[in-house]
Amino acid sequence: MICYPTDALPQPDMGRTVWLRDNPATTASVTVPPRDGRAIRVPAGHVLRIVCPEGPQVGDLNLFAADDLNERFYSGKTRALHGTHVGIGDRLWSCLPYLRPMATVVGDSLAWYGVDDWGGRVHDVIGTRCDPYTGRLLGGGDYHHCCHSNLTRALADATGLPLSQAELSVHDVLNVFMCTGFTREDGRYFMKASPVRAGDRLDLLAEIDLLAVLSACPGGDCGTVHSSDAARCHPLRMDVLAPPGGPPAGWQRPETSGYDRSHGRG
Repeated sequence: MICYPTDALPQPDMGRTVWLRDNPATTASVTVPPRDGRAIRVPAGHVLRIVCPEGPQVGDLNLFAADDLNERFYSGKTRALHGTHVGIGDRLWSCLPYLRPMATVVGDSLAWYGVDDWGGRVHDVIGTRCDPYTGRLLGGGDYHHCCHSNLTRALADATGLPLSQAELSVHDVLNVFMCTGFTREDGRYFMKASPVRAGDRLDLLAEIDLLAVLSACPGGDCGTVHSSDAARCHPLRMDVLAPPGGPPAGWQRPETSGYDRSHGRG
């Protein structure tokens, strides 16, 4: 049986983004250099467009409520509700006790990829992010441009927090453009060369005011290695797209979970 049947989940109104077909205004844009991270703020009702502008490159994305870093993307619950990889119509949920949609996938130029012969798909919520701690555990060396490190520095720059505090808020990611799955033999997480090419993009409709933090993974297209300087890497770009005339009439930010925590405190 499916552990989390989703029949009762409120469905996103995809008609809210019809304006994306008509050359929407770009109100902000930031380029994420290879093996580095950057942050951008996305107002509710706007679209965060993640673009691969030059060559095959994957990215690791963190999302926060713009006014509260405690509310952040919850990849595990998103995976439980929508599956190991997300696509158009799926939502990115925030952590407990908030548990509300932070963003909805409304456009994906890699939707054609589907499932390959190895079981690989794109845009996973499986991987945690490459990090220097696991790198030291498995290889004994230190590498300072893992996605975890890139996200930490970018979040610190965006918020003014010291690195030691910013690091505590960095969390498991949406692996944008990355092609991954599990091996049939022993169920181990694998990666393979992403099908992403220059011009590909992923569009996320912000359901609440967001702070988005993105790392351009040191693995490039993740077809060979990650957490090293060996792979050829390219920049990514984050654009904020505004609907003409502002958010659609009747737009409402989703409410946080209605669970009354006081009943669980004895």
